[in-house]
Amino acid sequence: MAEVKRVDVGFSGGQVLALRVQEDAYRGLRDAIDGGKGGWYELPTEDSEVNIDLGQVVYVRLDTETHRVGFSGGS
Repeated sequence: MAEVKRVDVGFSGGQVLALRVQEDAYRGLRDAIDGGKGGWYELPTEDSEVNIDLGQVVYVRLDTETHRVGFSGGS
């Protein structure tokens, strides 16, 4: 099973969409943005399908922090 990535997509106007996507879906979104064509992009997520207007995207943030279950112990 592919790893799930946490991604924030920021839009002009200040809205941010927080998503959980598979690695290949994240790469597809980046390729579509880098292609510069604009228009609508259909992004499959873990729990839905999202249509994004690429012309309104200001940034894409990939969460690279390692997520752990449990508590970190201290003295």
